[in-house]
Amino acid sequence: MKILVTGATGNVGRLVVDELLALGATDVRALTVDPVKAALPPRVDVVTGYLGKPSTLPAAFEGVDRMYLAPLLGTVTEATRMAAAAGVQHIVDLAGDKYTAWEPIERAVEDSGVAWTHLETGEFMLNAQIWAPQIQRGDVVRDAYPDAANAPIALEDIAAVAARVLLTDSHEGRAYALTGPQTLTRREKVREIGQALGRELIYEELAHDAAVAELTTVMGEHAGWYLDGVAQMVGYPQAVTTTVADIIGGPGTTFREWAAKNAASFRRSR
Repeated sequence: MKILVTGATGNVGRLVVDELLALGATDVRALTVDPVKAALPPRVDVVTGYLGKPSTLPAAFEGVDRMYLAPLLGTVTEATRMAAAAGVQHIVDLAGDKYTAWEPIERAVEDSGVAWTHLETGEFMLNAQIWAPQIQRGDVVRDAYPDAANAPIALEDIAAVAARVLLTDSHEGRAYALTGPQTLTRREKVREIGQALGRELIYEELAHDAAVAELTTVMGEHAGWYLDGVAQMVGYPQAVTTTVADIIGGPGTTFREWAAKNAASFRRSR
């Protein structure tokens, strides 16, 4: 069984490749725009290409049985149609449900006629690194909505789920809502990062517009869109699902574990 991982240089795709190999997959192909940067193991069949450039995809799809589809909106309809025509039998996509901007990915995958599994995630734990520049400078994090709460997920857990879904036959036609194991407020996340650093961090609440201005330095034009979503979680906190634990057979990564592992990215520069 040949498995294609698209976006294999990306944060999740690269981890999916590693997880597949760790689980014993022997025929893994990786699609990447930069094979050198990806630094994939020699046993991986590397194809140079990009989902956003469909002309590069035929060689990647040839002989593929199952594929992990990285989230890219612009060309998803053409890419999934090409996958179907090439004989791909199962697409596992990272997307979002009908209430998110990523819903067109799910629709395109289903419309392709190929068997599918949707992996629907909320916020990545990695997003907490938007606070890194502030924490590197001092002990105050200036941001809005300290009581907004969600259940962020580690990228490694997404990859662990994706790999197991790709390797087994019992997940077709399923849409899985993936979360981390805890619902935390933004203030609690900052506190956990402080504990990982051995420092007491203070969350200074800003008004919406002031917070957009603060986060624009690290998020650019997406800061306003991001904080609009955060604001909704003040009154509607994200509930935890057990899907990650159910599929991988063990607990997902806690935010505290993630913060400890990634503490270096928040440390003051010397």
